[in-house]
Amino acid sequence: MIINCQRGIRVNAAALGRFAARLRRALRLRPHSFAVALVSHQRSAALNRRYRRRPYATDVLSFAAEGNGALGDVVISVPTARRNARRYRHGLEEEIKLLMLHGVLHLVGYDHETDRGQMNRREHALRRRLGLE
Repeated sequence: MIINCQRGIRVNAAALGRFAARLRRALRLRPHSFAVALVSHQRSAALNRRYRRRPYATDVLSFAAEGNGALGDVVISVPTARRNARRYRHGLEEEIKLLMLHGVLHLVGYDHETDRGQMNRREHALRRRLGLE
């Protein structure tokens, strides 16, 4: 499920929803196992400050669910995604898909800060499989 909580930048929520379904199937996850919230720069900064004690906006945050049968939620800052897309010279929709993939991998247990490259390898394999490379 894609929830567009920001209004400043136009996004194709339907296309992102279709990608989320493909990602879910690629990872063999149950329907409705995660949701994606598209947020403003300010909301991303507030969440990052509150939950990670970092006083700035970030591109993607993952929040594990607590006992409801779902994996959790992925929160993506659309303005930060747009800035990343320009920097890496690809479209906003592609950048949001890349961030969604990254966030969902965190929800299923990967952690690039502590593993030995497992998340990076899995992410790149899924990028190829899902047509993001």
